[in-house]
Amino acid sequence: MASPLLYGDPPRLGPFVVQARLHAAPAGFVYLGQAADGRAVSLAVLTRGAALDAAARERFVTAIRETATRSGVRGWLGRAVRGRAAVLEDAPQVIAMDTGRAPWVAVPYAPGRPGAERFLEPVMVGGTFIGPAHGPDFVPYWLTDRAPALPGPPPGRRPLTETRQRVLAALLVLAGLVLLLTVMALLMLFGRADTEQVPRPLPPTSFEPSPPPTPVSPDPRQPSPSPSPSPSESGPGTPGPSQGEDPLDEGPL
Repeated sequence: MASPLLYGDPPRLGPFVVQARLHAAPAGFVYLGQAADGRAVSLAVLTRGAALDAAARERFVTAIRETATRSGVRGWLGRAVRGRAAVLEDAPQVIAMDTGRAPWVAVPYAPGRPGAERFLEPVMVGGTFIGPAHGPDFVPYWLTDRAPALPGPPPGRRPLTETRQRVLAALLVLAGLVLLLTVMALLMLFGRADTEQVPRPLPPTSFEPSPPPTPVSPDPRQPSPSPSPSPSESGPGTPGPSQGEDPLDEGPL
């Protein structure tokens, strides 16, 4: 029965789009996928713990390879291969597989018929004794890591490497730009030095003492002139002879 995908499930496995979960086993998971042409496939993926164990991964890969090559083998070699893979006699046809660090296998999906979960059965190892008296079953140490083994990201594209001619051309252009900037900086520096005017020295200052000020008050050694009487003080009559005049100097009446 299909169930929705959970966190950690792969969105794609090779060219197949993962759509739902079909089965969860101790050694791995089985998913329902879709090919590019639209047909449904069954995908089996190991758990991360089983994929990291070299023996468990080898058992899974061996079962896939034997089933994939069984149809093309004839004669005693075919019987020998069929004997080693007797547990997978009814395994479905392998469409695609990946036997890397995170192996997976894809087979046609048919409801009610065995799918890719058949390749997960040889991964587990049963008890050492068979019968009424038998020891405890073998429990692999990697059962605790139940996350799906996801293939690593595809290798990125190698960075583009420029040819030697392009590198030399870029270096020449860079050197030309540096030389041009240096010449411009020198021209700006010396041009500014030429345009700056040298300050002229100030003329020498000559100090000449100014003459002392002339006093405005009269000299006390000289007699001060007497004030002349004003017309208002002389009265309304004919003015008489002024002081210092001789009355005899007047003409005849």
